[in-house]
Amino acid sequence: MGGSQWTSTGPYQKDLESAFRQAQEQELAKDDHGFPGRDIVDLWEDDDWREYILTGGTSSVLDFYDLVDAGSGDDFAMMRPLTEGEVSFPGLGTGRCTILYREGEPAEIGYWGCTAD
Repeated sequence: MGGSQWTSTGPYQKDLESAFRQAQEQELAKDDHGFPGRDIVDLWEDDDWREYILTGGTSSVLDFYDLVDAGSGDDFAMMRPLTEGEVSFPGLGTGRCTILYREGEPAEIGYWGCTAD
């Protein structure tokens, strides 16, 4: 079983949960993957969506249900920020995010993961 690695960036917000949801909304607006008129919370309640994610996914932030604390474990379908000791983009693990800086200021959030093939 292999997987396709992906990376993306989304808008920066101080509240990482809000930034994550905004990135998901933007991604869903670009491509609804055949599930029109639904928000990400509704999609994750749909058995067909979960099967879609488990059998290939979107190779995007849509493959993750929620953002958890940096110190949390690697739960299925959960995006988490890197801890201080993990900082690298992209790299370590799947379902990760980190703040990206430009000229010393927060500019974007970097996201990465691996989608099943």
